[in-house]
Amino acid sequence: MLNPRARDRAGEMSSYRDQRFKGSLKEQENLLQQSATLYVGNLSYFTTEEQVFELFHRAGDIRRIIMGIDRYKKTPCGFCFVEYYQRDDAENAVRFVNGTRLDDRVIRTDWDAGFVEGRQYGRGKHGGQVRDEYRKDFDPGRGGWNKAMASRSKFSGLSRFPSIEQFVTQ
Repeated sequence: MLNPRARDRAGEMSSYRDQRFKGSLKEQENLLQQSATLYVGNLSYFTTEEQVFELFHRAGDIRRIIMGIDRYKKTPCGFCFVEYYQRDDAENAVRFVNGTRLDDRVIRTDWDAGFVEGRQYGRGKHGGQVRDEYRKDFDPGRGGWNKAMASRSKFSGLSRFPSIEQFVTQ
């Protein structure tokens, strides 16, 4: 039930902190409190920058969008950064866009301390996102099986993992 008197949590920080942040935790907290940059996760590998712009522009004027890419293949890997001109616009995006569907995926937004060159690359061992390396299910929006599962089934002769062809023909 919608309660208009409930406390608005758009400006609150999550417990996640970038482990590779160059600086102290206190400096990171201060930047997060002032930031107009959002991390957007759980995107489909097929979501375009134009689609992200179309959705997030409804919350306010966007300065730039930085799509996350695989470190090695230079292909999309399921996240991006959306940088607004104003913090209020970013708060509106957290308020109204977080948890909505884009390309049949429920996306999530989180505050980011600000984009620094190099952060657009996936941090996983295989170049994509770390969380995709631990995924155990087939996810066509995120490239199918994770790299470890795909290589294990391909090279060890395990047949318990269906191929992409089995999903496409169903």
